[in-house]
Amino acid sequence: MKKVPRLNADGLVLRQLEPGDAPAMFIAHSDPLVKQHSHRSGDVHQDVAETEAYIKTALARPGAHVWAVTEDGGEALGRIALYVIREGVGEFGIILRRDAQGRGIASKAVALVSEYGFEKLGLHRLMADIDPENGSSLTLFIRNDFHREGVLKQNWKTHSGLRDSVIMAKLKGAKPD
Repeated sequence: MKKVPRLNADGLVLRQLEPGDAPAMFIAHSDPLVKQHSHRSGDVHQDVAETEAYIKTALARPGAHVWAVTEDGGEALGRIALYVIREGVGEFGIILRRDAQGRGIASKAVALVSEYGFEKLGLHRLMADIDPENGSSLTLFIRNDFHREGVLKQNWKTHSGLRDSVIMAKLKGAKPD
C-alpha cells in the first residue's frame, strides 16, 4: 500500500484511506443513486466486507494514491484516488456519499489532489473518465479547469448496458479559460 500525505483545505482533510473505513464507505458503495454512473457492472455493494475488499484492492493497485475524504480527518465521507496509469499521466476516481454531495467538498478534493499530482508526482496530465449522463461529475471537473477532450463510444460494459465515456483532462501549466 502506497502511503499518501495528509492534504488540507478549508473544511476538508484528505487522509490515507484504510480498510477500517469500510463501514463509512459502505454508505456510498451500497447506494444505487451514488453508484448509478459507475463503470463497473453490478457495482452496488451488498455488505461491508465487500466494501473492505474493494478498498484493499484499490490500495494495492499499482500507481494508486488513495485518500479518504473527510471534513476533519475523521469519518470518511468518500474517497478520492489518483491512479498513475503511465508515466506522467494520472486518472481520477472519486465517490462521495449523498449527504456529502453539493457542499463543495469534491471540488476542494479535486483541487488538492490535482496540485499534488502536478507538484509532488511530477505529472503533466490529469484525466477523468466520466459517464455522459453524470452531469454532477462533468460539472465538478469543469469547475476545476478540466476540459472535455472527447467521447469514447461504447467504452464500458456495465450493469446498464454499453456506456460511452466522456474524457476530461487538465494539463500542467495550462491556463484556465
